[in-house]
Amino acid sequence: MTAPRKPILAGNWKMNHGPSQAARFFADFLNLAEPGDDRTIAFFPPAISFAAAREALQGRPDVRLGVQNVYWEESGAFTGELSVGMAKDAGAELVLVGHSERRHVFGETSEETARKVRAVLDAGLVPVLCVGETIDERRAERAEAVVAEQLAPVLEIVRADEVGELVIAYEPVWAIGTGVTATPDDARTMHAAVRERLRAAYGAEAADAVPILYGGSVKPDNAAELMSQPGVDGVLVGGASLDAAGFARIVKAAG
Repeated sequence: MTAPRKPILAGNWKMNHGPSQAARFFADFLNLAEPGDDRTIAFFPPAISFAAAREALQGRPDVRLGVQNVYWEESGAFTGELSVGMAKDAGAELVLVGHSERRHVFGETSEETARKVRAVLDAGLVPVLCVGETIDERRAERAEAVVAEQLAPVLEIVRADEVGELVIAYEPVWAIGTGVTATPDDARTMHAAVRERLRAAYGAEAADAVPILYGGSVKPDNAAELMSQPGVDGVLVGGASLDAAGFARIVKAAG
């Protein structure tokens, strides 16, 4: 995923769609979304549905799969966790790291997200790092500062020669699952701020290879406008990615 940046249309299913539902979803979705090499489609199903998704996607190399979370240790007594090696062996190519629900529901810190990003890169997979502010932080005019604080530990451990393997998703917490979407200007402004942080850390050439996605109540009727904004390289979709027809419309909105 290096420049020129192709649109990325990613669906995070969260704790939805068991194996049989995943199979039915892809039976419908693959008939609605034509193969293409001008964009990347990615799905993050629950771990228990990963094998069903992989089986359903045989013959569609334009659709990639990732896992929703990993732990940074290679193995051990960590009940309920998945290692990066396990994810890779199962066929995952991408890993969500630091989603707002991991941060705010499960208490994951920015330092822990950095350890996960390091482990994902070391395994040769693509980390999709999620950052974003709460409504109180935005009202306090701290949105950019909060995102910078979430980025900082990651930028300290990612080298310039590997930053092009990183994907960043800006997800304002107040817009996730609420039906409230950041305005196109909100998205454009924050994406520009993230890009400037990357340029300060790595220089323009390396930084400009990093795709920055928008996430937060993305729907078929607002996806095109959001993706038309400068610096918005695609979308990370939650609830709207659970409906095959709706997500196929979002894919088509990328042009």
